[in-house]
Formats: sequence, structure tokens, C-alpha cells
Amino acid sequence: MDKKDAGFEREKLYVLPAYIVDELKSHALTRDGHITDIGYFPQARHHFRERPQGCNSHIFIYCASGRGWIQMRDQGVISMTEQSFAYIPMDVPHAYGADENDPWTIYWFHLRGEQIGEFIALLEPFKPCISLLPGDEAKLLELFHQCYDLLVDKPYSVIHQVQVSQSIRYLLSFVASVAVRKQDSKTQRYIDKATRYMSEHLESTITVEELSRHIQISKQHLNFIFKQSTSYSPIDYFLRMKMQRAGQLLDLTSDSIKEIAAALGFQDPYYFSRLFKKIIGCSPTSYRNQLKG
Repeated sequence: MDKKDAGFEREKLYVLPAYIVDELKSHALTRDGHITDIGYFPQARHHFRERPQGCNSHIFIYCASGRGWIQMRDQGVISMTEQSFAYIPMDVPHAYGADENDPWTIYWFHLRGEQIGEFIALLEPFKPCISLLPGDEAKLLELFHQCYDLLVDKPYSVIHQVQVSQSIRYLLSFVASVAVRKQDSKTQRYIDKATRYMSEHLESTITVEELSRHIQISKQHLNFIFKQSTSYSPIDYFLRMKMQRAGQLLDLTSDSIKEIAAALGFQDPYYFSRLFKKIIGCSPTSYRNQLKG
């Protein structure tokens, strides 16, 4: 099999000079995430890349059509098909290439920055790759071309480099949101049913056992899907809903803090006040005295 890194008809490729990358790394508005390399390889027959020591940037690949593969250390081969998005973390040994019979068309970019690892953490639950719908692809490619064109046309403009940095982070968050949207619909129905029950019982004290019986799933699974979907346990989420409602009552009524605490199922107004401050960031009295609107 013939192998080559680049040199494909109608390809696009841009690598930022090292001194510009150094400037991006030190600028307050770009150091959290910036492109170092970006390109487009259409029908990239014989495309192959191997880095036994890994890359000093995080690599992101979107396969628009055709087929290809990615192999990372200690992992199986990831099969890339049309409208699929995948990433290779920095410093991970890897190889990737186009299918021999149906070579992929790919849009790719390399990123560095203090926040890129955090974006990868958002994508991690959906690996090995994320499938996009046609409408999603249009948005992704719009952002890609915006970044590419700005880098090629205005590489020495600080404000345009800032725009590229913001756009590429938006692209990653958009892909993550697509992945979340495509999660198991049954899981989302469980979350919706639980939060409706919570909303209807803000004046009460509920337990995980009570919630799991109502939704008819195990406590362990309920905790898992809440942590995965909201970053909070079910009870933490419920308490935050209570504090949100407390804020509304403080804003819209003249009820005393003791009355508001009782209305939300708290027998001890001092405990209610401590919890409100812990979650909202200030005491109920300070919150009520803030000018709003």
C-alpha cells in the first residue's frame, strides 16, 4: 500500500509559524486554546500518518465522506465513516489513514492551550467518535472555514487570532452539545420525570429511594445518569432547585426568611440560610437587598 502524509488534489493546508504560536501561547485571550495547524484533504487516497511518540498538539479530525481509521496506543482501531468526528489527545502515540477502497475526505486541526484538555473531557464520554447529522455538519464546516480563512488571510492580526481562538472553542462545544443531544432518549426521559417530580415537591423533603421508586430505576442508575447529565447528584440538584425558588420568593414577596424556609420544607431557618449562602453565594438578606433588573 502506498502511503503519504499530504499532497492531495484541491487540498488546503496551513501551519502557523512558530513565533506566532509562541505569541498565541502567551496572549491572555488565546493561550487557553489556539490552532497550530489546520487543513482539508479531499478524497485523500493513500493518506497515512504515524507518530510513535505522539504529537505536541491535540488532533481533531472530521470525516465528511469516505472511510478511514485511527489507531491509538493500547486501543482498538477506530473506524471513521462519513460525518464522524474524533480526536487524538496530545502525546498519545498513534497512526491514522484513509481506507484503501473508499478514501476519506477530512477536515482537521491541531490545538494547544490550557483549556483544550477540558474540552476533551467533555467529549470523552462519547468516544471513540461522534456522528453528526447534515444540519450539524453545515454548522461545523461553517466554523472550520471561518477559522481557516481568517488564519490564511490575517495571520498577523491579534483581533482575528482572538476570533479564531473563540470560534474553534465554540466548534468543540458545539460538537459536545450534539453528542449530548444524541444521548439515549430514555435517559433524558428519566431526567425529565425526576425533575418534574422535584418541582412538584419543593415544599417537601425527598430521598433518592423515593425518586428511584417514582421513576422505576435503581438508585445507582439514577445517581449515574444525574451525575452524567447535570454534574450533580439527584439530591444536590433538588436542593439547588429549592434555592432557586427561594430566590424567586425573596424577590417577589415580602415573606420573612423564616416563612420562605418553611415554605420550602426547612424547619430550621438558620440551616436554610447557611445552605442558601453556600449555593447562591450570599445570605438571603444580602440577596434580597441587591438591586435587580
